[in-house]
Amino acid sequence: MTTSSVLPPPAVPEPSTPSPPGPGLLPRRSRRAAGRHSALLSKAGVTALLALATLYTLLPLTWLLLSSTKSREDLFGTNGFALGDEVRLGENLGHLFTADGGVYLRWVGNTVVYAGVGALLAAVFSVAAGYAFDKLAFPGKERLFSLVLLGVMVPGTALAIPLYLLAAEAGLVNTFWSVFVPGLVFPFGVYLARVFSAAYVPDEVLEAARMDGAGEFRAFLRIAFPMLAPGFVTIFLFQFTQIWNSFFLPLVMLSDQDLYPVNLGLYVWYSSALSQGHPEDYLLAVVGSLVAVAPLIAVFLMLQRFWKSGMTAGAVK
Repeated sequence: MTTSSVLPPPAVPEPSTPSPPGPGLLPRRSRRAAGRHSALLSKAGVTALLALATLYTLLPLTWLLLSSTKSREDLFGTNGFALGDEVRLGENLGHLFTADGGVYLRWVGNTVVYAGVGALLAAVFSVAAGYAFDKLAFPGKERLFSLVLLGVMVPGTALAIPLYLLAAEAGLVNTFWSVFVPGLVFPFGVYLARVFSAAYVPDEVLEAARMDGAGEFRAFLRIAFPMLAPGFVTIFLFQFTQIWNSFFLPLVMLSDQDLYPVNLGLYVWYSSALSQGHPEDYLLAVVGSLVAVAPLIAVFLMLQRFWKSGMTAGAVK
C-alpha cells in the first residue's frame, strides 16, 4: 500500500504597502514643480526686502520734500506726508539763501571744498598707495598694509578727539585745515585700490612697459591709472559721501560759523529752534536739509556708470 503525502498549499504572499519614494525617486515633474515653488518663494522674499529698503530710503526724502513746500504754520499743523494749504517752496528757498546774511551758501561752498577737493585728493592718494601695495615690492609691505586694515576697523568718531589734540599742538584748531586735512586719509580707499589693482592691471602689461624703458611713476600714470578709472571713481564717491555727511569732526574742530560745513550749520539752526524758541529756524533746517541732499544725488547720477562698473570689479574673469 502506497501512502501519498499531502503537500501543503502554496503560501500566498500578503499584499505589501508600497513605501513612499525617497527624494531621489520623486517623479521629475514633481521635482520640477517643487523647484519652481522654492524659486518663487525666494523671489518673493527678495522682492519684499527690496520694497522695505526702498520705503526706508524714500519715506524720509518724501517727508523732507513735502515739508519744504509748507509754511511755518502748516509745517506744525498738518500731517508730515500731506501738502499744506499752498506750496511755498520758492519762498522758502529764497528765505534760506538770504537768512543770516546768506550764510547757508557759504556753508554749502565750504562743504563743496571739504568734500569735493578732499575726496579728489584722497582718491588719488588711495589709488597710488593701493597700486604700490599690489604691484611693488618693498620691505615691510604686508605689515604696513596690516596697519591700513587696522585703520579701516577704527571708526572715525573715535579719532576725533586725538585729531583735535594733534591739531591743537599744531595750532590748526578752528581753521580750514583742521577739517580738510583729515579727509585726505582714507584707509578703506587704499584697501579698495589694492583690490582694483589686482583685478584691473595685468602684471604682463607693466612688465612690457618696464622693458620699453618706462619708469615706475610713468607706468603708473600712463598705463595703470587709466585702467583704475572705475576704482578711482568708486573711491571718490565713497569719500565724497563720507566727508559731505561728516558732523562730529567739524563740531569738535570749529567754532567760527564762517567755516562750518552745511551739516553743522543745519544743526545750529535746529538747536536754535529747540532751545531758543525760534520756530523759523526749524523751517530753515528742513529746507536746508533738502538742498543739502541734492548735490549727493547729482554726483551719484553723473558718475553712476563708472560706479557700477567699479562695484563689479573681479566678479567676471
